[in-house]
Amino acid sequence: MSKLLVISSAPATIVGGKPYLDIKFCEGVNYYASGWDGQVTGMLRTQENQFAFGRVFERSELSFDPILLDQNAPIDKAKLAEFDVILCSGDNHLYLDMWKICKDLQTKVVYIIEYDLKTRFQIISLNKNTSFVGKLSAMFWTLRQEQRRKTAFRQADGLQANGYPAEISYGRLCRNPVMYLDNRLKPDMMATKAEMSDRRVKEKNTPLRLVNSGRLEAMKGAQDLIPIANSLAKKKVDFRLDVFGTGSLFSEIAEAIGKLNLTDRVNLHEPVDFETELVPYVRKNADIFLSCHRQSDPSCTYLESMGCGVSVVGYDNRMLQNLVRESDAGWTVPLGNWEALADRIAKLSQNRYEVTLKSANALEFASRHAFDIEFDKRLNHLKTVQAQ
Repeated sequence: MSKLLVISSAPATIVGGKPYLDIKFCEGVNYYASGWDGQVTGMLRTQENQFAFGRVFERSELSFDPILLDQNAPIDKAKLAEFDVILCSGDNHLYLDMWKICKDLQTKVVYIIEYDLKTRFQIISLNKNTSFVGKLSAMFWTLRQEQRRKTAFRQADGLQANGYPAEISYGRLCRNPVMYLDNRLKPDMMATKAEMSDRRVKEKNTPLRLVNSGRLEAMKGAQDLIPIANSLAKKKVDFRLDVFGTGSLFSEIAEAIGKLNLTDRVNLHEPVDFETELVPYVRKNADIFLSCHRQSDPSCTYLESMGCGVSVVGYDNRMLQNLVRESDAGWTVPLGNWEALADRIAKLSQNRYEVTLKSANALEFASRHAFDIEFDKRLNHLKTVQAQ
């Protein structure tokens, strides 16, 4: 019986003696466990506090064995020797020497990578709590880790690149790469024919329905949401914007909505359950997903929104730029130019047929990259690596 270990950068903690885990991580590793011919174990490092998009899990809900390590605890090499394949975060610098350990143990190692160097620099630059000198120091440290990262990928048995930027930057370094588009949308969660037909009916004489979901942080461009909405209101655009999420900018956004008299146009929601609340709402109450992401991370929100039958408008970061080109399911404007984003939305409000057409393209593309399809691709990749 073969054994697979998944080492993640996802957070974890203990609440009432039970594991409090990242929901998305658990869904993914449970899927691995359902298709792996043997035992699957998930290893995470703990932190003190609870975090967004997590919950307490009963052991019976997990198809894998969880191992929770203290934040700075070393990994027992003897424990690693028990596994045939180790799937390991390549974004976390703590694991960039894992290839050396696995080589000594004659264990196969596959890295997962999401952020490329440019994206890491973007994230550092957008951190308002760090001084200029601090940002320079962080960039130099990041450059040093990048050399370790590239070496690790060259030595690894496989590489799973999440999104176009990661695949473009690192795919050529590894002898056995695969690119995937991470998301949580299963086929039965996607928009129905009836919902798509209803969207066509509402092309005329109804407000353009915008939606945004995710972390309300500067890193995600959440600070641009209200300026865009205010600009649309000044342009007399008939629109509604639903914002779902939480983060450090939540209170600031809520205050700005009232101050700018946008309460009849912008609705700020507390976080809701993804599968039972957010997805059904977006499928029935949205036309366009408004993205303000300035960095090129492979946000699963893009594909999940598209699976709800919703087109995407946002900045031309390298992830969305490639996604729009491949899917023909949206529009991009110059990075960080929220005025251009508002102008684009205003024009789309006058051409609802184009919005509906792009939404159909969005659903078709997302259907070809549903959760099951992407995880089967990753699972088969691991099996191929094991067999080599």
